[in-house]
Amino acid sequence: MNENAEALARLLIRNYHDAPTQRELREPLYDTACARLAHGTAAQKLGASIDTVAPGKRSCPYHFHHAQEEMFVILDGSGTLRVAGEMLPVRAGDVVFIPPGPAYPHQIINTSDAPLQYLSVSTRETPEVAEYPDSGKFLAMASNGTDRIFEVLQRADNGLDYWDGEP
Repeated sequence: MNENAEALARLLIRNYHDAPTQRELREPLYDTACARLAHGTAAQKLGASIDTVAPGKRSCPYHFHHAQEEMFVILDGSGTLRVAGEMLPVRAGDVVFIPPGPAYPHQIINTSDAPLQYLSVSTRETPEVAEYPDSGKFLAMASNGTDRIFEVLQRADNGLDYWDGEP
């Protein structure tokens, strides 16, 4: 490839087999290996990762987004989609669509005895607020396209009066 083609390939193509993974472990419930794919690419509004959930574990806490839309493509294995208070079986080949809003809190659980691998795709809307119904937390964040420039995680009951601290 020429220099221009190599530069384009670096910006536009990722091979998920070559992507570095980051393990997110929090015993006893959570264990996921994540390969973030969009970081460092030309992607402006899409995020993508390959997530592998260990047998008997969950990918992340039960949550919903106010702005971001998500899609999960089950690549290998089987498990359960906890969504809107229901438990739905998922297996390789399934495509799950999660629109933003409180009607669809969700969580992927590996209820099998083998790894569960899926492609996670999301819009990277900013600013964003995510809520966690099980713990009463919320996350407010904003980014500039590549880096988070604002992030606050706290419980809703820690709220302040609008005029608190103002002259």
